[in-house]
Order: sequence, then C-alpha cells, then structure tokens
Amino acid sequence: MDMDERFLLELTYKGELLKYDAQLRQYGYIHRIEVDLDGIPVQFEPDEEGNYRALVSPEQVASKENNLEVGLLQAIAQKIESLHQS
Repeated sequence: MDMDERFLLELTYKGELLKYDAQLRQYGYIHRIEVDLDGIPVQFEPDEEGNYRALVSPEQVASKENNLEVGLLQAIAQKIESLHQS
C-alpha cells in the first residue's frame, strides 16, 4: 500500500459481513491504520510483536452512543494482521 492509501476493510463478525472505510497513514518509520467505525475514527497500530492493537480509551468502548465492542476491535485487528502478512 502507498502512503495514506484508502481501502475498504471487509470482515465477518458474528456471522455478518462488515465493510469499513480505512486508511493507511505513514508517520516516519511507523504506520497506523485508521478505520471509520460508523463515524468513529479508530487507529490501529502494530505492537512490538507485530500484532495490531486499537488505540481507544476505555470511555469510548463503554460509551452507549457508539458501537465499539471489544470483540469487534479484536476482529478488525486480526483482519489487519492477516492483510499485513499477505
């Protein structure tokens, strides 16, 4: 992927095909992938072991106004890891 490239992230979660707009953002030697989860931008970045983690606050996950389920964030991180490895 090129710097700041936009792409469609597709994954199956709880038996449902989900599609999210995503964007690769390059910051010097590191990168993050920003995923738009129904209007909520969530950044994913690789940790020291190459696994992706979501950068969200506990308040964002617990908030009733948004749909940020921990399981969904984990599924997105796994999907990004699989894309990065291929």
